[in-house]
Amino acid sequence: MKSIPLKASSKILLSLLLTFATQNVYAACVDSVVLVHGNTGTPSDWDNTYDLLKAKNYKDSEVFRPSWGGSSASYNNHSGSEETPVNNAINSAIASSCTGKIDIIGHSMGVTLAAQQVIKLGKSNKVDAFVGVAGAYRGLWTCGAYPWNVWTPTCGASGLSVSSPFLDWLEGKTIASRVYSIKSWSDQIVCGSGTCRVGGIHSSQIDNENATYSYNLDHFGLQTYTAQKQYDLIK
Repeated sequence: MKSIPLKASSKILLSLLLTFATQNVYAACVDSVVLVHGNTGTPSDWDNTYDLLKAKNYKDSEVFRPSWGGSSASYNNHSGSEETPVNNAINSAIASSCTGKIDIIGHSMGVTLAAQQVIKLGKSNKVDAFVGVAGAYRGLWTCGAYPWNVWTPTCGASGLSVSSPFLDWLEGKTIASRVYSIKSWSDQIVCGSGTCRVGGIHSSQIDNENATYSYNLDHFGLQTYTAQKQYDLIK
């Protein structure tokens, strides 16, 4: 049997290495992820999710954690300065994503705020998966029903009172190719009035969602302890 010349052998080896490297580059290409915290939250609220994404080989440049809102839970809503950081994060994530698509995971008011910005930007076709964790997509009975007993911006026209103009505007709009909700029937915020339902449906459920998942966790535990499920849903 003839031996392969050293020069030819080197070329073959180089070709194989390049092929392997190219395949790895393509295999590593993932949607950028935007993690939107809730009312008075911070980016660090997502540490469990962020650490899992890093363990799954996401780069820092592929995970966006915008910081939005002030320190008063009664004054944050979906209008004005609260919008800008989330808007910028979504735009930046899309621009830098190697797939051209992004995934969004929101918690609490971050769910409705992220959905709003996707719609305002006209980027629902760029969002592959949207995961709402402990959101109030249908409003909070503790905020009242608009326009009665609505005393704070958080519960006002641009807030989370049931049937607020903002939530009526949000209703039924497309926000992603795939939509999921993660909820709890013992959520002390969403179910704070004694019921979790608005119009007979859990308020954390999102219009036209693909699936919803329930856990026996509180409002903040849903964000912290469902990181694996969040990841599974954006894969």
